[in-house]
Amino acid sequence: MTDEVMRAMEQPKILVLNGPNIDMLGVREPELYGLRTMAEIERSTRDHALNIGLNVDFRQTNHEGVLIEWVHEAREGADGIVINAAALARTSLALHDAILAAERPTVEIHITNIFKRASYRPPSFLSHAANGVITGFGWHVYVLGLDAVAELVRAAEEEG
Repeated sequence: MTDEVMRAMEQPKILVLNGPNIDMLGVREPELYGLRTMAEIERSTRDHALNIGLNVDFRQTNHEGVLIEWVHEAREGADGIVINAAALARTSLALHDAILAAERPTVEIHITNIFKRASYRPPSFLSHAANGVITGFGWHVYVLGLDAVAELVRAAEEEG
């Protein structure tokens, strides 16, 4: 193995999980979500992770069950979770329960400020299971989410 691979294996592993319609970033409602594509956000997220000593596994799905399975996977295969569950944050009690069962530091992120969105949208169920929520800073929520989960993971390591 190369030195780079060995270093990556020693770094905390963070799952960066994305839910429905995040694959449409850059196309879908650019006035709300901006013009950056998911691929561009992934590159920026990976670059930042490298700079702060994290190993990132970046994924997206449009299927609730797949997202839940990935959260379950985190229990044994990751040190923390950054999750943009999109609308599922507001509708999925199953995802809420999966986050609790994973028992991993979790930061919920949203590109838009979910508290300023239409009143017919329910509040986030996921926020009750996550350690914290970062919302409304555009694509930068991914970087901010990594910073937050890195602090949570390091604090847990110091306690453990």
